[in-house]
Amino acid sequence: MHTPTYKAFLFDMNGTMIDDMDFHTEAWHQILNNDLQGSFSREEVAAQMYGKNSEVLARFFGEGRFTQEEADELSVQKEKIYQKAYLPHLKLIKGLDGFLEKAKEQNIQMAIATAAITFNIDFVVDNLHLRHYFNALVSADDVSKSKPHPETFLKAAERLGINPEDCLVLEDAPKGVEAAQNAGMDCLVITTMHRQDEFPAYDNIIGFVEDYTDPMLEKLLAGEKK
Repeated sequence: MHTPTYKAFLFDMNGTMIDDMDFHTEAWHQILNNDLQGSFSREEVAAQMYGKNSEVLARFFGEGRFTQEEADELSVQKEKIYQKAYLPHLKLIKGLDGFLEKAKEQNIQMAIATAAITFNIDFVVDNLHLRHYFNALVSADDVSKSKPHPETFLKAAERLGINPEDCLVLEDAPKGVEAAQNAGMDCLVITTMHRQDEFPAYDNIIGFVEDYTDPMLEKLLAGEKK
């Protein structure tokens, strides 16, 4: 058995493990326009719905518009809309089930490190029976600063007991890649939501894949870095 170059894989969740971003866009669009009387297009919503939910609300309505309690309530309301709509479609991105199993067999540490709230992590890992693969789960509830700040990935590495330079981040979004770079970590990009030409500014990217059936994933498990 080969010894992998990376000792840990840190997975973003939405768009990286599951292809669900259109459902988040629709849920936000409903909350922002129907519940909060905004007038935002789906394109505007899709472009601004990164980071913590409270940050998304502040982006659209300004800082201080909502108390923390109000923001938390709206956040859960939005996620309930998302979960109800997405549950019939919930599945891993192609090939990820096999990749997780092989990584576990090789004793590679794994964590989910996401801007999603714990409520949504539980929704995914428990409905898809994934909890046994992950030694750490880091959500928006665990950090004070969202991506592109490196806190999410650094906290995941710390919880795994792995040095940042020995971690590979799997991401789908430019701000997530930037967070990995800020954490001193290499990154593999899954092109579910963003094209390859949308990542020009980062030197920590080891490659781009459409899904987890790409031969590059086998090379990672065999200990080949690039």
